[in-house]
Amino acid sequence: MDPILDLLRRQTRRHFLGESGLGLGGVALAGLLGRTSASAAGGPAVHPALPGFPHHAAKAKHIIYLHMNGAPSQLDLWDYKPQLQAHYDKDLPDSIRKGQRITTMTSGQARFPVAPSLFKFAQHGQCSRWVSELLPYTAQVVDELSVIKSVSTSAINHDPACTFVMTGSEIPGKPSIGSWLSYGLGSANDDLPSFVVLTPRSAGGQALFTRMWSSGFLPTRHSGVALRAGGDPVLYIQNPPGVDAADRRAMLDALEKLNAANHRILGDPETLARTTQYEMAFRMQSSVPDLVDLAKETPATLELYGPEAKEPGTFAHSALLARRMVERGVRAVQILHRGWDQHNNLPKDIARQCQQTDRACAGLILDLKSRGLLEDTLVIWGGEFGRTVYSQGTLTQTNYGRDHHPRCFTMWMAGAGIKGGFSFGETDDFSYNVIQDPVHLNEINATVLHLMGIDHTRFTYKFQGLDQRLTGVEERRVIKELLA
Repeated sequence: MDPILDLLRRQTRRHFLGESGLGLGGVALAGLLGRTSASAAGGPAVHPALPGFPHHAAKAKHIIYLHMNGAPSQLDLWDYKPQLQAHYDKDLPDSIRKGQRITTMTSGQARFPVAPSLFKFAQHGQCSRWVSELLPYTAQVVDELSVIKSVSTSAINHDPACTFVMTGSEIPGKPSIGSWLSYGLGSANDDLPSFVVLTPRSAGGQALFTRMWSSGFLPTRHSGVALRAGGDPVLYIQNPPGVDAADRRAMLDALEKLNAANHRILGDPETLARTTQYEMAFRMQSSVPDLVDLAKETPATLELYGPEAKEPGTFAHSALLARRMVERGVRAVQILHRGWDQHNNLPKDIARQCQQTDRACAGLILDLKSRGLLEDTLVIWGGEFGRTVYSQGTLTQTNYGRDHHPRCFTMWMAGAGIKGGFSFGETDDFSYNVIQDPVHLNEINATVLHLMGIDHTRFTYKFQGLDQRLTGVEERRVIKELLA
């Protein structure tokens, strides 16, 4: 879509309506009436899809993205390399490293000693998937997962890598994947945002920047709405003392008239977007309290997610909210769990991170499946890059650290349109290079869009003279091997 042409179309429509004597107040009233009837019919009324979307029949209607911020070690969780025990404390061979760049955090080391994982692996499920002892609950649902062991990225440091994994580019200012989906497919819920972000508490970790859920150059109403980990989920969601719902409604009506007057003068589409956001905030005053009220969840459901499910701000609570959101029609949910940046003391720290997330990840899959929601909900798990096979800092029999490694890491996908019990891609004996079926992060994004009914090559937005895409300008493929 071209925003300049869109602005001209809006101006033309404004002049037509003005000359015909039909003010924007009447248009708003008609919109409200239309919204009521469309909502009663079960269709997306407030925020419809773009014309012509989806491009083809969609396997997925919703996405839940579980981002382990800081980069979990593939060697200690999914990429089983038992032969590394014979290489303990030996230098990583030059034939494996191949002169690849490393970060400044380890570039000064005199040695690069190989650090085999301290954790035991075992085979699970009918697919006989090798899984670390750190993930006992996820191990129980491996027959639902497609595990991709050959993912690579371009960035070697956290901020650009996190920006890349969520926006398809290291350059800040691009829309996140949730914003693209909101823009193209709209919402199936009139009372909640189409894109919601959760940032559960964790011990330390890299900072989370709003660019990871920003709409970038897309209209701002497509930005992710971040629910807080503590207190009111949304600041100022409640009316202040002395202001009731009728007062708030009157204030918004007056504000709409002011915005309408401003739009008649300037024709800026963002003015209408602002009005839409005010209206959404008004409806969220009733929808958000209902969303976060877990009183009707059964003990069996809470048990799936673990004892922290009732505690706001935990990963388990966030995962349960994610299920409740897609159940209510939210298009995209993003959960970002920090603290996976283990440059030292990895065995202790990664065990803590897995304890916080493992049960809830598996519980989410089981809960969605039991309700028939997994059939049209795509779940993704991963970080922004992988970790090195060599130890950062001192290597001992009981401790080691791992540096950033963008050349290969593991992600998994489950749910709508995805093969269960499937593994794709292979790394070398040191989990340092991809040797079979390489997957670029933007091919993950291309596959997500395909499952959501979108042809990524046709999904563009004109900005700075370019037809911008989530998947970038280079040729990227849909990973059809993952599709059921």
